[in-house]
Amino acid sequence: MIYLKIDNNKGFYRTDETREEWIELDQINKDDLLKLLKLATTKEFSMEDYKDELLQNPAHNIIYRNIYGKFIELLDNKTRFQDSVNSMYKTAIDFYTKELSGDI
Repeated sequence: MIYLKIDNNKGFYRTDETREEWIELDQINKDDLLKLLKLATTKEFSMEDYKDELLQNPAHNIIYRNIYGKFIELLDNKTRFQDSVNSMYKTAIDFYTKELSGDI
């Protein structure tokens, strides 16, 4: 599912995969970024490639370039990040799983 796109020389995003509503990128806020992060870590997440020449709006260009760069980095390291989190909390997960099943 595409969550960031370039259309008519502007950047757009969406945080709801069930609706076709696209919001101009200069309207993005902290809550929207957090929703996009959650989607990137839990769903099939894709973005249109950043192309400087397609974004004529300077604000959209800067915002899209920065968000695209950070999300590409996150997506490239997603598996490594999830493995790191799982190993960090493995002891606690194992302990509470046993406790809840009554094996302790």
